[in-house]
Amino acid sequence: MLGLQFGIKDIFDILLVAALLYYSYKLLKKSGGTAVFIGVLMFILIWYVVSYVLKMELLGGILDKVMSVGGFAIIVIFRDEIRRFFSRIGSGKDWNFTKMLKRIFLSDNQTDDNIEIMQIVMACRNLSRNYVGALIVITRSNDLDFYVQSGETIDANINSRLIENIFFKNSPLHDGALIVSGKRMVAAGCILPISHSNNIPKSLGLRHRAAIGITERTDAMAIVVSEERGQMSFVINGKINSKITPEQLDELLSKNL
Repeated sequence: MLGLQFGIKDIFDILLVAALLYYSYKLLKKSGGTAVFIGVLMFILIWYVVSYVLKMELLGGILDKVMSVGGFAIIVIFRDEIRRFFSRIGSGKDWNFTKMLKRIFLSDNQTDDNIEIMQIVMACRNLSRNYVGALIVITRSNDLDFYVQSGETIDANINSRLIENIFFKNSPLHDGALIVSGKRMVAAGCILPISHSNNIPKSLGLRHRAAIGITERTDAMAIVVSEERGQMSFVINGKINSKITPEQLDELLSKNL
């Protein structure tokens, strides 16, 4: 009608771009970078409206300069996600057609509600009684692969005795975090980001700050057992519930999973 031709190739092109954006969104959602991704898209939309729709020369010129270096900024901001993306392509893990369809049309962020909560509660209770420090992180929808890679791979069933052995005072892994995903203990001795919030009481140590830090950046949950006081704490969304009982811990885990 206006001299434009719209064929099968154009439909295929649109579908590929949509799939790429959706896959990027899911990858960033798992790593906790969804807000940044949406912010970048909003900035691009504003730049397009200002420069090409409203034709505001001064503001448009400034935004054009920002967009000219935007590629480098995106590489810096999403360096970990980009590395993970190309690693997946190179390893061939996502080349199975059936798996690709499942990734696109099905949610892969389902949380296993049958996680062995009781095993974790029993371990924390025993660690608390013996004044043994511990830090356990339980994943939900966000992917913690970046932090898993900083520790030692375990890939074992959740077992209270094994958890106690990991955090035994003479164990080489007792200073790091244990990461649990689904029904598996994925890795131990993992290094977590430390929260620098000024609202954290000075009486709390590095384990508590690490638990708050990881829950600020992701939707994971964290359990801390204090080595000095033997108290258990539950952390989610950067907020800490201190001095909880094993019964309260069981209830909190069941509720938030």
